[in-house]
Amino acid sequence: MPKVAVILANGFEEIEALTVVDVLRRANISCDMVGFEEKVIGSHDIQVTADRVFDGDLSDYDLLVLPGGLPGSIHLRDNEALIAEMKRFEQDGKKLAAICAAPIALNQAGVLKDKHFTCYDGVQEQIADGHYCKENVVVDGQITTSRGPATALAFAYKLVEQLGGDAENLRVGMLYREVFGQD
Repeated sequence: MPKVAVILANGFEEIEALTVVDVLRRANISCDMVGFEEKVIGSHDIQVTADRVFDGDLSDYDLLVLPGGLPGSIHLRDNEALIAEMKRFEQDGKKLAAICAAPIALNQAGVLKDKHFTCYDGVQEQIADGHYCKENVVVDGQITTSRGPATALAFAYKLVEQLGGDAENLRVGMLYREVFGQD
């Protein structure tokens, strides 16, 4: 079974992080909230208790998910141990995903070179590598990116699909398909 780490730094965007955790767990995909600290406070003052504290080693995971939010995305971008892990994930062919402002951390790790990506409007100006696309969710090889809070469910469903889960059943069961139609 694939194993996912959603990385939480103070100032993370709650809806982006917790939507991914919720949907992956509904799909019976192992998903840990890995915080820079045990208690992490989101950008809207919601405190979350991490399942584990980041110790610099994420080798047990198959996918790293970086939620956006400010200053959370900046903390992700500036954490050298996380950047090293993202580089290792790319080298090992493992999956990386980021939403909203968090693609700035992917850029810092150098994993967006020659890749198509999306992000929150305007954040692309801080990203030197890659090819920006204004789409809800963009998948390019092992990299998945998404635009922001409103795209969190579409992003989470795409991650479920990539990990071999039944995303369509979740879309129907959570009324996403009925309310929004196609992704």
